[in-house]
Amino acid sequence: MDLGCFSVSLAVEDIAKSKAFYEALGFEEFAGVESQGWLIMKCKSINIGLFQGMFEKNILTFNPGWDENASEKETFTDVREIQKRLKEKGIEFATEADEDSEGPASFSIIDPDGNPILIDQHV
Repeated sequence: MDLGCFSVSLAVEDIAKSKAFYEALGFEEFAGVESQGWLIMKCKSINIGLFQGMFEKNILTFNPGWDENASEKETFTDVREIQKRLKEKGIEFATEADEDSEGPASFSIIDPDGNPILIDQHV
């Protein structure tokens, strides 16, 4: 099962301060709109999302169909197929993708320690 690009989506209180902190660690702005409260920071193959006022907790994020540069992969496991496989394994869902849809969709699950995981397909 190919979950795609992995990143940590951080719930930040001050996006400008967080951006400056991660820049000091070698990250560069890759995508997003700071004035809208979200940025994707990149350091080599590592992606960190900074989100101000959008999430209550930090989230582990996977993007099926994307590589670490947000480039569309030629082949990948569709989010609905991932959802189906996890349901077969007895995983409980916080939100679900519409299994009758195509293209972009997402679902979320919670790991045993309460960590939210977002599977978010953009293609």
